[in-house]
Amino acid sequence: MKSLELRMPPVALVAIFAVAMFAFSRFVPATLHIPGKLPLAALFMAVGALIALMGVVAFRRHHTTVNPFTPEQSSSLVSTGIYRFSRNPMYLGFLLALCGWCVYCDNWASALTLPLFVAYMNRFQIQPEERALEQQFGKQYTDYTQTVGRWL
Repeated sequence: MKSLELRMPPVALVAIFAVAMFAFSRFVPATLHIPGKLPLAALFMAVGALIALMGVVAFRRHHTTVNPFTPEQSSSLVSTGIYRFSRNPMYLGFLLALCGWCVYCDNWASALTLPLFVAYMNRFQIQPEERALEQQFGKQYTDYTQTVGRWL
């Protein structure tokens, strides 16, 4: 399973999950009829995009890499701004955007993909990143993980 670590671009993974959610909404009869689904979906997506963007901006301000394939090239540990609340705001933002898409799809079966997204990200993206950051920043990183949650 290690061969799957850091292989899939997170944005591509979001697209794959979004397509799967759409397929569920079209082929699995599990409609919810969510009232006000358009504004609610837009809100989730906008908040998700904002949180992800805040993560990218924080990395840029600290002149460190946003490349999800090379966490070992991180030049600094970012623990300010949005990173005071989440160790992975970009991935949290992606999850919230997928939640918005799920609301838009209006199908409870598509919601079943959300825990799969989290599980995949935890195992194949976040854990390898955490190992690299712990090796790079040592106690500073482990102290950070004790005060800030992986997702929230």
